[in-house]
Amino acid sequence: MPISIRALDADNTLPFIKAQWLFYRNDPHWVAPLVMDRKKLLNQKVNPFYKHSALQMFLAERDGEVVGRIAAITNDNHNATFADNVGFFGFFECINDQAVANALVDAAASWLRQRGKTHIRGPVNPSMNDECGLLVDGFDGPPVILMTYNPPYYKTLLEGAGFAKAKDLYAYILDQQTFRTDKLNRMQDMLMQRYGLTIRNVELKKKEQFRADVALLKDIYNSAWEDNWGFVKMTDEEFDFLAADLKQIANPDYVFFVESYGKPAGFCLALPDVNQCFIHNRSGNLITGAWHLLTKKKRINTVRIIVLGVLPDFHNKGIDAVMYHVVASRALANGVRYGEASWILEDNEMMNRALHTTMKGTAYRTYRIFEQPL
Repeated sequence: MPISIRALDADNTLPFIKAQWLFYRNDPHWVAPLVMDRKKLLNQKVNPFYKHSALQMFLAERDGEVVGRIAAITNDNHNATFADNVGFFGFFECINDQAVANALVDAAASWLRQRGKTHIRGPVNPSMNDECGLLVDGFDGPPVILMTYNPPYYKTLLEGAGFAKAKDLYAYILDQQTFRTDKLNRMQDMLMQRYGLTIRNVELKKKEQFRADVALLKDIYNSAWEDNWGFVKMTDEEFDFLAADLKQIANPDYVFFVESYGKPAGFCLALPDVNQCFIHNRSGNLITGAWHLLTKKKRINTVRIIVLGVLPDFHNKGIDAVMYHVVASRALANGVRYGEASWILEDNEMMNRALHTTMKGTAYRTYRIFEQPL
């Protein structure tokens, strides 16, 4: 049967969102997203990302049945940052059929080409500041919070559609039983004394202080990551939008500043892996999701370390190791055994070496960003 590609209007997000359920009916590792969260993410009138970007959704259909989806994305702030004309794709789902994958990629590529883009890169959902990367190694369990998941054959489909690797992203698993060494404990104590380090939790309850802390988090985040491959600074509105969402699931023990003699040196953002609760919420319904979170949150045994932001003046001083140690100690006090540090760029040699050698972590999953010229 012939494949047809249907472009969806910007306000018709539900068919695009619900299409994802068609591809994971029998996959025990898949964690259904909350439909409400996906609507908010894709809403081009609500999400401030779309003040400088645009997204076009496509569905692939055969004989009246949805067999794939993809979004084409322009990101003007990325293009301004890197002085390029790269376009993006995201939210890719497809049956195991190369012809369908080719049709989806062709639709996204054509839309981007019409807007003057010279390359197509992804998957990003919808940016590198959101969920990104295709899982290419480590399919033996569900993803942790805000990490992607997909069948192994997606890599073959994208390569068959002309994509090649642009960059790999690693996820490390840390175990309290091997992480907490005497050497790391001594290093922690030495660094705390040498740089006059103190730890201050981000204020989550007092509105004015939370607003001030979020502003400081944004400044550190944008400064600490500005030299990273593919990184685009978040606008004030984007950061506030993200912070309001993460606040709902954050544990104050895992979101904190490191200060050196009273001045900010860096911050840590880690979150409990609520996917361990939401994996039981196959419908993606908000109310049942809240019930699973309420009744199962004590079973969570993993935290995800999402961001360690260190200001340039404190680079190469071991501040990141201090933050890992603090998170581990607090997680242990909460009965949490594992931490996932993700994602780490494959060529971030210092961080990869520290996670592997000093912290005894294992790079147990690999995510890939693909690219091809248009």
